[in-house]
Amino acid sequence: MANEEYVNSVLKWRQEVDTNLRRENSWLALAGLFWLRRGENIIGSDRECDILLPARAPKRLGTFQFDGNNVTLNVEADVPVEVNGMATKTALLDADQEDVPSFITFNEMRMVVVRRSKGVGIRLWDNTREQRRAFPTREWYPVKEEMRVPAAYVRYDTPRIVKMPDILGAILDERMEGYVTFELNGQTHELVVSELPDHRLNIQFMDLTNGNPTYPSGRYHYTDAHENGKVFIDFNKAYNPPCAFTDYATCTFPPQENHLKVRIEAGEIYMGHH
Repeated sequence: MANEEYVNSVLKWRQEVDTNLRRENSWLALAGLFWLRRGENIIGSDRECDILLPARAPKRLGTFQFDGNNVTLNVEADVPVEVNGMATKTALLDADQEDVPSFITFNEMRMVVVRRSKGVGIRLWDNTREQRRAFPTREWYPVKEEMRVPAAYVRYDTPRIVKMPDILGAILDERMEGYVTFELNGQTHELVVSELPDHRLNIQFMDLTNGNPTYPSGRYHYTDAHENGKVFIDFNKAYNPPCAFTDYATCTFPPQENHLKVRIEAGEIYMGHH
């Protein structure tokens, strides 16, 4: 039987990630993803607008001007609009991958510029969306202590570039700092990982449960910080990517190197609600 303290810690973590999914400006609050074309892109609730806002927004809020690289917001309607907390009528916008993205907020909505493989777009949140409350509770395998496995982390002398698909159909070059090896069911397995500044490891993996009953395109996991090359991979905390919850996420999926030929019957289950 699993250690009660450990089981309770995993259950508490699962409750926290479900709560985070429902907070303001979360994945369940996403209401749109719009790709910009060069020139003027009209923002508003009129059905003819390029950036379509919820019905409570002005018919025409303003425009995004896109020159192929830079995006500039121009507010035309007489409504209070803020960029990073400052009221404004016009602003040159920094995208979500910058150190300080330009978040546009008004009337419980938020927008930001995104740069992705498909192009430059606008991500929209609507914090009044019913999905924040009504989306079913996330579902998980029972906690199994044996699925928290010790692993050895080896950092590459030079970070390695691997090919990772994204949901937009592109293949991206992603940097991996090293790999982990671990044993499960008498077999040794290896996964490439990226390392965070705090020494936690970010792992994306696929296994033989994908599609039944886990998310078809794989799952994510962050380890605790490694110490002297030692770390635990806790598959009880393997979770679904944002694309399991919204059409407006732009997820990457595991590289070929991280396709495990084993069933990982632990972590989050996918019930196909989305």
